Amino acid sequence: MASETNETREKSLNFLEEIIEESIAGGETRIQTRFPPEPNGYLHIGHATSICLNFGLATEYQGKCNLRFDDTNPSKEDVEYIDSIQQDIQWLGFQWEGEPHFASDYFQQLYDWAEKLILEGKAYVDDQPAEVISAQRMTPTEPGVNSPYRDRTPEENLDLFRRMKNGEFQAGEKVLRAKIDMASSNMLMRDPIMYRIMHVPHHRTGDKWCIYPMYDFTHGQSDYLEGITQSICTLEFEVHRPLYNWFLDQLIDTEYRPRQIEFARRNLSYTVMSKRRLLELVQKGIVAGWDDPRMPTITGLRRAGYTPESIRNFAEKVGVARREIVVDMALLEFCVREHLNKIAPRVMAVLDPVRVVIDNYPEGQTETVEIENNPEDETAGTRMVPFSRELYIERDDFMENAPKKFFRMTPGNEVRLKGAYIVKCESVEKDAEGNITTIHCTYDVDTRSGTGSASNRKVKGTLHWVSAPDAIEAEVRLYDRLFKDPDPAGHKDIDFKEFLNENSLKVLTGCKLEPSLKEAKEGDRFQFQRLGYFCVDKDSKPGALVFNRTVGLKDTWAKQNN
Repeated sequence: MASETNETREKSLNFLEEIIEESIAGGETRIQTRFPPEPNGYLHIGHATSICLNFGLATEYQGKCNLRFDDTNPSKEDVEYIDSIQQDIQWLGFQWEGEPHFASDYFQQLYDWAEKLILEGKAYVDDQPAEVISAQRMTPTEPGVNSPYRDRTPEENLDLFRRMKNGEFQAGEKVLRAKIDMASSNMLMRDPIMYRIMHVPHHRTGDKWCIYPMYDFTHGQSDYLEGITQSICTLEFEVHRPLYNWFLDQLIDTEYRPRQIEFARRNLSYTVMSKRRLLELVQKGIVAGWDDPRMPTITGLRRAGYTPESIRNFAEKVGVARREIVVDMALLEFCVREHLNKIAPRVMAVLDPVRVVIDNYPEGQTETVEIENNPEDETAGTRMVPFSRELYIERDDFMENAPKKFFRMTPGNEVRLKGAYIVKCESVEKDAEGNITTIHCTYDVDTRSGTGSASNRKVKGTLHWVSAPDAIEAEVRLYDRLFKDPDPAGHKDIDFKEFLNENSLKVLTGCKLEPSLKEAKEGDRFQFQRLGYFCVDKDSKPGALVFNRTVGLKDTWAKQNN
């Protein structure tokens, strides 16, 4: 194989890689990125792609990636979220550099820098309420109105700011603002708020502080203190970049500066990505928590049976761009289906069982048949599955009056039971309502798979089955997409919850599974043959397994719902 040329390499670079390589060509000797979540919710698939991007670039360029929690709003933050975020990152296969960082690590330094700006006449204390401050910013086409407190002396501002810090004022009574330009076309440069009063204990600093820095005052300086070289964020922060740089220019006297670079957010169809909306689904009991398998959260995807490899592959296929895109949910489902096809053992499970009796099979006899575990994995081997006179098959694998192209079980026709014999339906039993309760068959003893020439006799249908005396029972949860609309949050004046899919969860009890699944553990993934991919749920208990459907074998959802 020919080696990759520089020209080929350059053409394959995304725009972030091009920027990094230009920096390296210009003398940059190290690459350090960071992933900076706010600990106010669980991470979702959008965060997962950002994690893959930041950690992936650090790995690609032999650099480092920090994990930093931007914990500047204690009223919405919780240690639960911090723990879950760390677990999600490590589950995806990444490890941050050193110990996790926190914006709260820098509260004292940020406070000292705020005093520096006050003494230099570049920040002032404003007594006006937030709604008045917002109104005074006016619109991008007309200059803002100066606060009546804008010309306070540095000494007065410093005294008031220290009294804010000491808890002498109520929340909302005063704020600290940067003094920049009330006529700027960038609304964020019109004297942005740097600190607000919040009499709320912090999960790390306790009651030490009752003033907390705003994100825009915190972020750039935190990047600087950690030695970040590329501060990669989503495109909505592009307008924040002048303010990011302004604070650094006022406070930092070294040549080094972190560089903020923006990429477009990658949205996912048939779901919502807003933390606020996801929290609403949880709080209103529409889903069973942040880890509900219908949620786009990483913990929800993990519980559904998604693999780290499939999510990383999804992130790679989506790539990065400067233009916002909406990714079809089908691509994410394709990625997990593709990976599970390679690694998931094939097993037999019957979700809607109907009893089958093979009348000419010896009563009381049980034999075992050999079935491959995964034809896609040469190392997976085979397993022995019990076969007996009484079996279960799927109810919809039988039809009394079948159409011409129905190749499953019908009266008088033959089908093969996977790995076992060819059988023919002879008759059925029904209850008083006309429902089929038992299907009676006969089998051809010479057609056991792999035992001779007759075993190769061809029939058009092959069914999966479970031996009735050996079957174990389980609950199976058939999860589907949570929303019927590809953009549930994109309709003006319509609540996104109006588009909830009422069929997003169907719970089946009394499902029959082959006995090899008896020892299955939480998180184990399987292909239920001819049905889809399933994962053992955390609600499982000894003798009472619960399985979640991860994804079907084929992408039939879109056809059924469009």
